[in-house]
Amino acid sequence: MSAWVLPDHIADVLPSEARHIEELRRQLLDTARGYGYELVMPPLLEHLESLLSGTGEALDLQTFKLVDQLSGRSMGLRADTTPQVARIDAHLLNRDGVARLCYCGPVLHTRPDRPHATREPLQFGAEIYGHAGLEADTETLLLALDCLRASGLEEGVIVDLADARIVRALFAGVPVDAAALARVHAALAAKDASELASLTQDFPAASRDGLRALVQLYGDASVLDEAAKALKGTPAVAAALADLKQLAAGLGGVPGRQISFDLADLRGYAYYSGMRFGIYVPGAADSLVRGGRYDEVGAVFGRNRPAVGFSLDVRELVGVLPARPLRAAIRAPWSDAAGLRQAIAQLRKSGETVVCVLPGHGSEIDEFHCDRELVEQAGQWSVRTI
Repeated sequence: MSAWVLPDHIADVLPSEARHIEELRRQLLDTARGYGYELVMPPLLEHLESLLSGTGEALDLQTFKLVDQLSGRSMGLRADTTPQVARIDAHLLNRDGVARLCYCGPVLHTRPDRPHATREPLQFGAEIYGHAGLEADTETLLLALDCLRASGLEEGVIVDLADARIVRALFAGVPVDAAALARVHAALAAKDASELASLTQDFPAASRDGLRALVQLYGDASVLDEAAKALKGTPAVAAALADLKQLAAGLGGVPGRQISFDLADLRGYAYYSGMRFGIYVPGAADSLVRGGRYDEVGAVFGRNRPAVGFSLDVRELVGVLPARPLRAAIRAPWSDAAGLRQAIAQLRKSGETVVCVLPGHGSEIDEFHCDRELVEQAGQWSVRTI
């Protein structure tokens, strides 16, 4: 195999796309900072027991593992940043009140999590620790939508809401092993009514009927009223539906934004403790943004407190946006003349891009669109439009 061939689902990022990714990264972090989120930078590499504490089998299978040559201990390359941020909140910051934290850095996956996806996403995320109320859930959703707006995505955005408490309430008191539970989850996710009916035939009537009803409970806000009738008699379900209705009301009234519900959506079921959401945009095969409430995430670090947040892959985000034009620049001749060097330095200090053309390369095309040039007139250097 040639030395320059990269592993499957790993790719170099070339200049135009790299510039777009970096500009988006800055926009996303600036948007989060506008809400009061503080930037943290967890390490890419950690001891395995810390990196995988409480995360479940799915993240374990997605994590590259290796042995530390210094200590001999098992280490892992992070597949998700949220557990690291939970560790930072619990042990390094250890604040009594609310902590708003954001991050943006690479994660590595042993397998792509969807067709054509990279195994090296650039994960941006924002999380609130220390507040259990709907205010934090609402802020998380608003920040996620503002991040997409700052990126240029406003029209055709769909926010899909669900709540992990609904399915958990319907399973309460049902004696079922892990394998059977996984099959029920798969049937719900696939909305396979016949398979679900077969799997739940021996369940208590309330759980059986409630789970079967979930298959049809997706669509617009009317779904919540249908769910209230179909799943009545369960306080936890009633509370979850009320919260979803309030969250939807807090997001309504914005042009180009649609709210939908899928009460059988179980992605991240073992991870989320309450509201969960996915945000869909034109051009993306699946939800571009994923998030929700995960109050148990800090428990393994000795600090079990409320937490809610979201994340997205900046590289995937770039893939659904129009390519950005080449950056405007000023072309300048290569010379040792003091006046020219001084003029170039002043332009760069003011924020301009000045490309010095090396001898013999004047007609080459690169990442920059040189729409102006630096010329000498009467002993003075000035910028002229080409």
